[in-house]
Amino acid sequence: MKRKNHSLYMLGIVTCLLFILTSCSTSKDSLAVSRKPGISSTTTRLNVAECGIDRLKEYTVVHTDIPKSFDGKTILFISDTHYPSLFKTKDLNALISYLKTLNYDIMCLGGDYHENTSLIDTLFDRLGEVKPAMGAYGVMGNNDYERGYDVVAKAMQRNGIQLLEHKVDTIKYKGSFIQVVGIKNPFNLTKNGISPTLGLSDKDFVVLLTHTPDYAEDVVIRNSDLVLAGHTHGGQVRIFGVAPIVPSKYDQKFLTGLVYNSAGIPMIVTNGIGTSNKNIRIGAPSEVVLIHLKSIR
Repeated sequence: MKRKNHSLYMLGIVTCLLFILTSCSTSKDSLAVSRKPGISSTTTRLNVAECGIDRLKEYTVVHTDIPKSFDGKTILFISDTHYPSLFKTKDLNALISYLKTLNYDIMCLGGDYHENTSLIDTLFDRLGEVKPAMGAYGVMGNNDYERGYDVVAKAMQRNGIQLLEHKVDTIKYKGSFIQVVGIKNPFNLTKNGISPTLGLSDKDFVVLLTHTPDYAEDVVIRNSDLVLAGHTHGGQVRIFGVAPIVPSKYDQKFLTGLVYNSAGIPMIVTNGIGTSNKNIRIGAPSEVVLIHLKSIR
């Protein structure tokens, strides 16, 4: 998320304080929401002091391309830690402890990891304590391309996190497989405007990991079954669900949650964890995401 227009953030903050109920509640709420056949979601509010984040967002994805052997498998999706920001060391420690209590098989990281290059190793060494059985994957965000790229790449490698930059990895289990595709610098369409998914089969279940959701609209991503993206921070400040500033050419269209590109491909856009511009969140709670896979073969 780019650092600009601070005054609009302050306007949003004042307005939100007057008119909306923020996500600071420590109660637990698990209301199922059906957005479109095949995908449903639940939200669990958390105590940020205990968990490092405001909420856990869970999606159940039902799809004919998901193999029977992957039925019940779960993907953990984390993005935009921007460490340290509003997300500080105490929050990182709490988050890692919380993640160790959850059940998941695959981890995907969506980029924009740091605000201080000297703390990149600290962040990834803690994330490295999370060891999903079927693999960990990551892409870079705009912040990571601007500074600290080599440090992030080495920290990922050291901690067993596979960096996917216009690459495909096949996750095999009991004779079947799904595929995870990572996008390299989705802001540079001149070099990266051809999706690796074009060479894949439309009969396989393919997860596309990209820092910004705009990529899934800007580029033909045929054969993708599910897109995971961050970058927007959910607006970071939202007034009645609308963000004064959205780092997307499509404004509110891909702001947060379950959305669809013009080809009808579902995208899960996370609010992420950390902050940029101002160290505040109002109406856009920090979160991690779990995606539960369900086969209907």
